[in-house]
Amino acid sequence: MGFFDVFQEMLILLFAMALGYLANRLGYLGGEIDQKICKIILNITMPCMIVAAVADGDTLPGTAEILAVLKVAAVFYGMEILITVIFPRFLGGTDKQKGVWRYTLMFPNMAFIGYPVSVSLFGPEALFYAVILVLPFNLLSYSLGPLMLAGKGRFRWRQLTSPCIIAAVIALVVALSHIGLPAILGECLGFVGDVTVPLSLLVVGSLLAGLPARQVFASPRLWVLSAVRLLGMPTLLWVILTWMHVEPPMVAGVAVVLMAMPTAVNGTMLSLEYGGDTDCMAQITFLTTLASIITIPVVSALLL
Repeated sequence: MGFFDVFQEMLILLFAMALGYLANRLGYLGGEIDQKICKIILNITMPCMIVAAVADGDTLPGTAEILAVLKVAAVFYGMEILITVIFPRFLGGTDKQKGVWRYTLMFPNMAFIGYPVSVSLFGPEALFYAVILVLPFNLLSYSLGPLMLAGKGRFRWRQLTSPCIIAAVIALVVALSHIGLPAILGECLGFVGDVTVPLSLLVVGSLLAGLPARQVFASPRLWVLSAVRLLGMPTLLWVILTWMHVEPPMVAGVAVVLMAMPTAVNGTMLSLEYGGDTDCMAQITFLTTLASIITIPVVSALLL
């Protein structure tokens, strides 16, 4: 994938955010409307998108191969957890800001951007590996994510039975057992799930409309965090997986590409839903997405 191909992928995201910003200024979005859209995303469209990713069980790799990819996933998420525990202590900030730092380091935007970039770099087979690597993300993002962003005071055990968590468990079972869901069901889930990312980006743009432009770009902490998220972590993962001699090599390449993605837009939805620092979450989502126009081609050059 060339520089301009990546640039076009990023422009799609930035365009949707810009429309969300405009919609807020025109009075179409903002306040209670953003809250309601967030609930629709987390309770309806996101669960559909998660299950739709594995709806066609016949196209996934065999169970043994899936388990091998999950071993790479253990390294992937284990490294993220270690960095998430250590690095935010050096950035400082309020408790809720530290929650944003942790979420940013733990959860990149692997599906919407990571899937097409992986396929462009490694071919259609890469999509299967990417889907399997993302399965733990869905489970962790909607269990650990609210705890990171809102703190123990806002965490409730019933959150572990949210629609997104249930969908993630179903997706994992379907993938490992190769259960073939009816084709029409997969199409229905995919049709509804496809609106998730555009809606999320519109909300992110709407939230940015309430912030001074200078505030979005002026924070040294956000720039340092962006550099670690977009360059430091994928480089470290590449070193570890190269040392491990992962087979097939494509799995390692896909994992590094997914690690190089900007912050997941889910974080802003979870901040709205559970009372995190929504402004800060929207800022880092926008900043990492903008910076990834440059950093993703840099990481791709490392792999090819």
